[in-house]
Amino acid sequence: MKGSVGLDIASIIGFVAGTVFILVSIFWGADWQIAKTGVFIDIPSVMITIGGTIAGVILAHPFDKLASGLKAIKKIFVVTKSDPAREIANIITLANMARKEGILSLEEAVSDMEDEFLKKGIMLIVDGTDPELVRNILETEMSYIEGRHSDARGVWELISAQGPAWGMIGTLIGLVLMLMDLSDLAMLGPSMAIAIITTLYGSIIANFIANPVINKLKIYNGEEMHIKEVLVEGILSIQAGENPRIIEEKLRAFLSPTLRRGMDNEKNEPKGGDE
Repeated sequence: MKGSVGLDIASIIGFVAGTVFILVSIFWGADWQIAKTGVFIDIPSVMITIGGTIAGVILAHPFDKLASGLKAIKKIFVVTKSDPAREIANIITLANMARKEGILSLEEAVSDMEDEFLKKGIMLIVDGTDPELVRNILETEMSYIEGRHSDARGVWELISAQGPAWGMIGTLIGLVLMLMDLSDLAMLGPSMAIAIITTLYGSIIANFIANPVINKLKIYNGEEMHIKEVLVEGILSIQAGENPRIIEEKLRAFLSPTLRRGMDNEKNEPKGGDE
């Protein structure tokens, strides 16, 4: 019952496309002369923008939450996708078993389950827990999961804020150093360019890295919570002894029309292959 793991093609395409567009715009603006593009690489600017952002984020988070939040970036490129239609099929299988063999028969059926949330819910009803308490326990579990997701997003939200802020700090430092010595007016333009490069770095950190990560994490959180809502309703319906066909129709209401059609197509597919 564990979701499938695969590459998020959209994230890879977006990252590659964004990188290409930035580099092409830089080289195009520099008339494809590599020497002119050197102004976009400034070590002190990198130190103040990236280093300052890292320092600010470290100061704002306990190390364990910081590490957990930074690790969340891997979910942007390698994602575990759950299938609501498959989860509903699993619930219906368990509902049929409970109807034929009784609720207690589900204890053995879920012993090898990888989905700990569904396993916990089934074990609660096997133990005869009050339905309202079952719902409260599972919704509390969902709340804590969502809280962990929120903590991870919080790290990236701070990165999104800190990047441009430290970019501006770098620009102000550059302007101070430039205005301290105006004796060589010919160097005014190049000095100004170096001063504002930190603002560019900060904008890239926020808009090309942090904000997309935040948005993807929000989407994946919503999808996971949606799956768990389906599971909660299915578990409680099994406990109530509802007819499996009624449970299926109830849970199908959680699906988009496309997913419903997919479930119908799977049902209508002939079993086995034609020789």
